[in-house]
Amino acid sequence: MRLPSLSQLFGRRQTRPAGRDVLQRRFDATSGQRGNATFGSYGPETLAGSAVIARKARYAVENNPWLNNGVATWATALVGAGITPTPQHPDNASRPAVQAAFNRWSAVCDLDERTDFPGLTAGAVRDMVVSGEAFIQLVTTDEGLRLRRIAPEQVDIAQTGELSSGGRIIAGVEFDAEGRRVAYWVRPVDPTAIFEGYAPPVRVPAADMVHLFKPLGPGQVRGISWLAPVLIRAGELDQLDDALLVAAKVAAMFAGFLIDQNGSASGFPFEGVGTDSVMESGLEPGTLKVLPAGFDIKFSGPQNAQQTVDFAKLQLRGIAAGLGVPEYLLTGDLSGANYSSLRAGLLEFRRRVEAIQFQVVVPQLLRPIFQRFVTTAVLAGEIDAPDFESNADQWFACEWIMPAQEWIDPAKDAEATATMIAAGLTSRRRAVAAQGYSVEELDAEIISDRVRERELGLSFGETKGAASA
Repeated sequence: MRLPSLSQLFGRRQTRPAGRDVLQRRFDATSGQRGNATFGSYGPETLAGSAVIARKARYAVENNPWLNNGVATWATALVGAGITPTPQHPDNASRPAVQAAFNRWSAVCDLDERTDFPGLTAGAVRDMVVSGEAFIQLVTTDEGLRLRRIAPEQVDIAQTGELSSGGRIIAGVEFDAEGRRVAYWVRPVDPTAIFEGYAPPVRVPAADMVHLFKPLGPGQVRGISWLAPVLIRAGELDQLDDALLVAAKVAAMFAGFLIDQNGSASGFPFEGVGTDSVMESGLEPGTLKVLPAGFDIKFSGPQNAQQTVDFAKLQLRGIAAGLGVPEYLLTGDLSGANYSSLRAGLLEFRRRVEAIQFQVVVPQLLRPIFQRFVTTAVLAGEIDAPDFESNADQWFACEWIMPAQEWIDPAKDAEATATMIAAGLTSRRRAVAAQGYSVEELDAEIISDRVRERELGLSFGETKGAASA
């Protein structure tokens, strides 16, 4: 595989012909305006817009309640309380050994000691949604493997150039002559600095870095924020919201004005100050103001408030569609929802969530970290694996249990699941995994509960299926 030249990747310089417009990058969120334009290759388009859009997206998410809620919705749906690995080694004794070692490591894996493995996963997914990409560095310490979350802006997007070895660095990502990622160039950042300065980037091997982003097309080197389609719309909705708030404040200032029609009311002087023919007078609700002789006052009539509310709802629907989340999850408004609409919206959203989980999060983030953990644990003697070198794939085998998707109507959904299991249309393992549990752990808990109940002489009743078994 030959890498494209830098001119191909970033786009050749365009000379402006007479009477024609200069070509522009076509992520509208980059320029802040819409236009009827074409879209180039994903490689140069994403590189040209990723850093600008990421900065705008971070600002918008921290200041716009709708976008903040939309991002939280994606992070919760993708990770929830955590994604749990279930080792699938063919040996029954080896699986719990790997599981126990991972559970111990998961609690202490954060190099900064701020969270655990589920927390790091949730943070990485949030970075991917907001900034378009996430980076986690794998660090080997005296205590074992540790993970460090790297801010996307630390990977120096300005680091680009040809290398004497035949490879090249593109936006902080180093490729060899065959087009394989071999390193990332990371700038150290001083967390106490008020202004972001420039420090020379440090080369980190690609084997020690996890790079998470949702690819839009071939040739893409860096990720693009998921908020790119909605940033302009969200900014305009903010402006509309501010304008409506000001209008409401003005409309709430109910006041009366006394007008001297013939100028004979000399005992009532004008209550204000005139400067360069401009009347300056404060206005407070419930007050009476005297105007000078010959003056009248009129207020502009605002448009119908209901039409404005309907228009704002339309904009929120557009933002929800652009983020790929159901509208009620973005706004929290359930006034127009019913069982059928909730179920239809959730089923489509869950399909999207599942696709991202298994097509992006698992292969780019979870699988590389798990394989590195197993390798490190075996070398450290925490996992007894004498055949690891010849059967590494068996030790790497893992089923990822995603967070449970809550049922809309538990009684109906439970009955439907039981019917499908009885009819052979699904397995009990799949049904249990859909609830966010490992079937092995669940069965062990059930057995333990039955034994404890018999020892204590307790009886809470059993289902027909359990009693017959």
